[in-house]
Amino acid sequence: MTATAGGAPVRRVARPPVVRVGALSVRLAPRGLAAGVGLVAVAAVVAVLAIGTGDFPVSPPDVIAALTGGGTPAHRFIVGEIRAPRVLTGLLVGAAFGVSGALFQSVTRNPLGSPDFLGFTAGASTGGILAVILGGTGWVIAGGSLLGCAAASLAVYLLSYRRGAHGYRLVLVGAGVAAILLAVDSYLLTRADIHDAASAAAWLTGSLSGRGWDHAVPVALALAVLVPLCAPLSRPLRMIEMGDDAAQAMGIAVERVRLAAVLIGVALCGVATAAAGPVAFVALAAPQLARRLTGSPGVTLIASGLMGAVLLILSDLAAQRVIAPAQLPVGIMTAALGGAYLAWLLRKERR
Repeated sequence: MTATAGGAPVRRVARPPVVRVGALSVRLAPRGLAAGVGLVAVAAVVAVLAIGTGDFPVSPPDVIAALTGGGTPAHRFIVGEIRAPRVLTGLLVGAAFGVSGALFQSVTRNPLGSPDFLGFTAGASTGGILAVILGGTGWVIAGGSLLGCAAASLAVYLLSYRRGAHGYRLVLVGAGVAAILLAVDSYLLTRADIHDAASAAAWLTGSLSGRGWDHAVPVALALAVLVPLCAPLSRPLRMIEMGDDAAQAMGIAVERVRLAAVLIGVALCGVATAAAGPVAFVALAAPQLARRLTGSPGVTLIASGLMGAVLLILSDLAAQRVIAPAQLPVGIMTAALGGAYLAWLLRKERR
């Protein structure tokens, strides 16, 4: 739309509508909203296909009927007790990794600022390996990975803090801590009993095999608690992406916001790793793919979570049924795809 001001044509740029809920206001971008709806639709379709695929195939209508309480008893058992918990765990873990990666990439202002490169996933892996070697199962392994993730994040934050924990220092220190923890993991595996080492190595690949409601519910609760806490951080994080000086000039408490974002991201990363193991590269790729899909100038938390859910469940479906009849762990598939994405990203950044 154009208007004239002093005889010169002026183009008016339509701004996205703003929705206010109490003291909060949300600007709705049409492209971002359409992308979010599309990702939800893709996730739903892939989830139905994943639930219906297996040694005992179930058609999509029968899957939907079983999920809504109908269908035959056999379908309700297979769908509700065996396959739906695994698929839901994959969706929730992918969403947790996606939001966690978006927070860290926003804090570091670096597309490589994900838990994989900051050493947080490595810390969770070390904690989980220690729990497996000590004979732990289930919740003990989950608790070990959570503690390991928290310890690694604390070490990275303290080592990179110098008048603030700035982005590049976090990435560099995190890469160093991750390398050290990888050496620790290798040492622990060589010193462990052969059966414990095999169990730990299987857990390290990242897998959704055998996941049930006891894995899905804790991740769902963590997302329900932690994702709403990201809402007050969204605007300050956008300001921090423009630089600490600019954000402080606009009244943003930079270090307080950065610390809050890191704590939420670490919690999401730890819970996701505890549920499915250290699934690689989802937290790295999901925020960048979501940013390109939505056309946003910076990372978007909700779109990143949805993209992470789609990436993980698609990778699991491909690993289980499409590419490998032997049913590979999902972590192998995400590592292969993520490695290709990382090579493309590094080539693009070099240009």
